[in-house]
Amino acid sequence: MLLLAAAFLVAFVLLLYMVSPLISPKPLALPGAHVVVTGGSSGIGKCIAIECYKQGAFITLVARNEDKLLQAKKEIEKHSINDKQVVLCISVDVSQDYSQVENVIKQAQEKLGPVDMLVNCAGMSLSGKFEDLEVSTFERLMSVNYLGSVYPSRAVITTMKERRVGRIVFVSSQAGQLGLFGFTAYSSSKFAIRGLAEALQMEVKPYNVYVTVAYPPDTDTPGFAEENKTKPLETRLISETVSVCKPEQVAKQIVKDAIQGNFNSSIGSDGYMLSSLTCGMAPVTSITEGLQQVVTMGLFRTIALFYLGSFDSIVRRCMMQRAKSEIADKTD
Repeated sequence: MLLLAAAFLVAFVLLLYMVSPLISPKPLALPGAHVVVTGGSSGIGKCIAIECYKQGAFITLVARNEDKLLQAKKEIEKHSINDKQVVLCISVDVSQDYSQVENVIKQAQEKLGPVDMLVNCAGMSLSGKFEDLEVSTFERLMSVNYLGSVYPSRAVITTMKERRVGRIVFVSSQAGQLGLFGFTAYSSSKFAIRGLAEALQMEVKPYNVYVTVAYPPDTDTPGFAEENKTKPLETRLISETVSVCKPEQVAKQIVKDAIQGNFNSSIGSDGYMLSSLTCGMAPVTSITEGLQQVVTMGLFRTIALFYLGSFDSIVRRCMMQRAKSEIADKTD
């Protein structure tokens, strides 16, 4: 009886693997496609633009700093695979005025055609203890990280639905999957992106438009270096429990998942575990993906409890060290 059950299970799994490609989205062809990347003047955004350009795409870079945009344009153009490819640069703050964002997207589409893929990579991080952060910090991060993704997506979605083709990528963070000490403002703005992405995916899937949410870990970018200048000790020690990724590695995985139409894009074994743990009611691209989440959930939750215990231990140690320092200062 056990052998029969095991044989049935193996046959069922094999069937799922065979059927899965039939229900998965058709991959998006990048050669000749128009890819818009916000926050594309540096870091992960620039690397995503380079990766798409290497595969034959036409690129529109959107960012605030014109000098950085022009420098990024020169770097990207070194990776062309034919003389027809174009890199268009547009300077605008995607988080401030929707009408401005809508206008620059229209300009880009007039020059390079309809947008086939939008990558929302504009963002920033500020950390600190909840009571130490100004209320304006929460407002600013929600504006940049959340509305800075809403506005460009809103500007391209109608055309994508009309054409029955498109990809929208939201670059969140692993801090958008779990809340960490010092990230009360940052994590909440990144969690909001997932809610937007899940609801939007349900709306646009019938139109053959697919949404990808990327959850990169700490990545060696100018933004990460700036973030580290003001990071609380607890946050820094927790961050140091995992290695820092290269932006090229992150970009390659995001582009790969976006092309395939995968909803989740994670990097490394920690990222895979975190995405499985936090999948909840998130869409799946294939039956096998859902099956893997079901099978691994118990094991990954057990491992996660050890991680959470170590994070709590770090916070307690820092608190005790701070208390000892205060006592020593008073006695002196």
